[in-house]
Amino acid sequence: MRPAEVVARARDLAEAGEVRAAIDSLDEAFAHSPRPTLIAESIRIRHEYFDVLDNSPPAVLPPRISATEWHSAELTDLGPGDLTVERFRAEMAHHGCVLVRGLIDPERAAALRDGIDRALDAFDAEPGELEDRSSWFRPFEPRPEHGKLGGRRRFMREAGSLWAVDSPQMFANLLELLDHTGVARLVELILEERPVISANKFNLRRVPPGIPTNWHQDGAFLGEQTRSVNLWLSLSDCGVDAPGLDIVPRRIDRVVPTGTHDAAFDWSVAQAVVDEVAGEAGVTRPRFEAGDALLFDHLFLHRTAIGPTMTKSRYAIESWFFAASTFPDGQIPIVL
Repeated sequence: MRPAEVVARARDLAEAGEVRAAIDSLDEAFAHSPRPTLIAESIRIRHEYFDVLDNSPPAVLPPRISATEWHSAELTDLGPGDLTVERFRAEMAHHGCVLVRGLIDPERAAALRDGIDRALDAFDAEPGELEDRSSWFRPFEPRPEHGKLGGRRRFMREAGSLWAVDSPQMFANLLELLDHTGVARLVELILEERPVISANKFNLRRVPPGIPTNWHQDGAFLGEQTRSVNLWLSLSDCGVDAPGLDIVPRRIDRVVPTGTHDAAFDWSVAQAVVDEVAGEAGVTRPRFEAGDALLFDHLFLHRTAIGPTMTKSRYAIESWFFAASTFPDGQIPIVL
């Protein structure tokens, strides 16, 4: 079946309410014939039919993760096989995050780094300059009621980032990664409902050294009552000679005061507040190798780690998942 026929059939299925069948047909066709029109249509349907799907919460909500007594700032190094719902909740209650070593192998990390380079090069290229430009950069426009992306693309690019929905090939690569690692299924089990990713916060990152950094909790602008899981996946070694993460390694179960003291923005957290909240836990700067991952939610207090020894760029993927029933206002939904 030609790509145009696949797209037409998928649109008919979506209009008939068979949204999942429409998405599956496009993704399967893309796997056999990687045409950007196929995955671009999959992204469009995943977005435009969000409101058509049943986004009601489960009859009984999963228990809220509360802080346990703090013992040590040493994070537990988990392997991919250790990543269960129970272990996730236990690590979150203690440290506010879950550190997974070697979630993906170095070869896959290298391939994704190459993909980020190609996507950013395609963004920078003039139309017609690269033969496969539309595979790596094809601007996505959401429905007007969900906001706009266009005006912020240049700002994102200057910070070394690109939205995954703007790169059909990378979007497809990341869907495969989420399935291969089991992260998509794990998040569904944690949230106990279908996860929805935010286009605004599904990012390809090649962060240069010296980038501005601010302490923050994403809950300050996503809302404290949302239910979320973020997969932050390092694709290069970082934390020593490339920007990593500074974190408060203890569970915080509220949004802390923002915009006080020397905070640069109304959503950022002043160092004095960080020190008070961190207490004995203090602040730690983990060393990440390519393929390591950190999972956390919207209450985790962190910032990009920079320093004079960090002269290399850091490659990473950031993927924010939300429970469909608590999807934050101002974000752009993409159904998984």
